[in-house]
Amino acid sequence: MTLPTSSQTVYVGLSGGVDSSVAAALLKQQGYQVVGAYMKNWTRDIAGHRCPWEDDLKSAKSVAAHLGIELKVYDLQAEYRAAVVDAMVAAYQAGETPNPDVLCNELIKFQLFYDLCMTDGADLVATGHYARMEHGRLAMAVDERKDQTYFLYRLPEVAAARVIFPIGEYTKPRVRELAAELGLPTAQRKDSMGLCFVGRVPLKDFLSEFMELHPGNILDATGKIIGRHDGVELFTIGQRHGLGIGGGEPYYVLSKNIATAEVVVTTDPSVLQRDNYLIDRCRWWEEPSESQEYHVRIRHLGELLPCHLTELEEGVWRVKLAGLHRGVAVGQHAVLYRDN
Repeated sequence: MTLPTSSQTVYVGLSGGVDSSVAAALLKQQGYQVVGAYMKNWTRDIAGHRCPWEDDLKSAKSVAAHLGIELKVYDLQAEYRAAVVDAMVAAYQAGETPNPDVLCNELIKFQLFYDLCMTDGADLVATGHYARMEHGRLAMAVDERKDQTYFLYRLPEVAAARVIFPIGEYTKPRVRELAAELGLPTAQRKDSMGLCFVGRVPLKDFLSEFMELHPGNILDATGKIIGRHDGVELFTIGQRHGLGIGGGEPYYVLSKNIATAEVVVTTDPSVLQRDNYLIDRCRWWEEPSESQEYHVRIRHLGELLPCHLTELEEGVWRVKLAGLHRGVAVGQHAVLYRDN
């Protein structure tokens, strides 16, 4: 899809990475008045792990200079701490499995940042996400291996009408090629990984900075103590790695008890399988139908599983799977798809 040539002003979230760089370059080619915008969400080093924000900002500045566009910097650290980090920590303390990327997109990028851009003169806002907007609806990216709609499903309705995802029509390899063809300084820059705001910081190191972790016993399904752990908050249902229990068959986390700091494990992954679960706090892009078959995933790029919906009470729905699925945990986001 080729976006129409326009004299409208588009604020592009420049993160310093190749994806947002190409997004900005494509929009400029298409005739938009492009303004780069860097979100300073986090600058704090964690447990000896250096926060890369200065490198990212330097990279964003080099992209803006290359494209001949203005770069604005928005300091959103206080709001980010309250809306994303504090909420994430509270969820772990409650024994849930949160996803800070979903919160960041909903509350920071496409609410706070979006509003600031609009106030400063933007007609549209663009980012380097792998997603598409089709007739006002969120749609999967062409590159299904990079699709980020799981993180974007809570995109506020007011922003959806004025958001552009320029690279949603491209594969990641093609984006890299475009960056090289356009001479962008980010063409060879590696993608960021790990927690959305601090990079490659182990979860234990991060949470230890903001909350007390509660060590305790690891029990098998019969109640026998078979090991110790460093913090009950660190585990999620279905987890296999990081248990520190050697020998024999692999263990999976079956349950955890925040009050007693106990983690129960099993060697039988079949007991973790389930064919239904409940969802609430939903963000619907269209009215849900109990007769419609959907597909659902509960983690980024997780398997898309056929399912049906049943409303149990106002705002609470049962997701009934056509088969069984492992690793369902409280606090995860269930994202439903109809076609793409």
